[in-house]
Amino acid sequence: MTLFFVYLTRFLMNECMRRFLSALILGGCLLFGNASSMQAQEPDAAGYIVKVGETAPDFEMTLTTGEKIRLSSLRGKVVMLQFTASWCGVCRKEMPFIERDIWQKHKDNASFALLGIDRDEPLEKVNAFIKQTKVTYPMGLDPGADIFAKYAERQAGITRNVLIDKDGKIVLMTRLYNEDEFASLCKKIDELLK
Repeated sequence: MTLFFVYLTRFLMNECMRRFLSALILGGCLLFGNASSMQAQEPDAAGYIVKVGETAPDFEMTLTTGEKIRLSSLRGKVVMLQFTASWCGVCRKEMPFIERDIWQKHKDNASFALLGIDRDEPLEKVNAFIKQTKVTYPMGLDPGADIFAKYAERQAGITRNVLIDKDGKIVLMTRLYNEDEFASLCKKIDELLK
């Protein structure tokens, strides 16, 4: 009888050990798979680490008015993100066109949102920048360029625009200011708002 319990105990220990090892191996595979999928994507030629068709990375940002806004709270709207900074000459060239051809045209449309995202500058500097460029669309702060780094390599340049559809998917990304590319951005916004 004692021998029976010895064999039974060994069998149960081996079975428990097998289950434990199986769970450990499975857990390791899942952990490794998640870790590798969480690694930053390779940047494209423009320095973007996100791609058209992907869900836009979520973030919370404080606007110059002090209001906090979360990108995911804008689901159901067409959203344009404009990454900018006061020291960016191309941004200063593009912003009046954004103001005139996009913001003034769509600002009263409840299905549209435009957010300027100022890269790593203090509130006073951003407010002065807004006055100089005469833009009236909402502008937010991006200390440390942490929001920017969700979309492009942290050291990559600006100006950049990311257009997001009502489902939160990226549909268009621009880099620098190019008249044809800007015209396609305006056209795509019009199409999404139909």
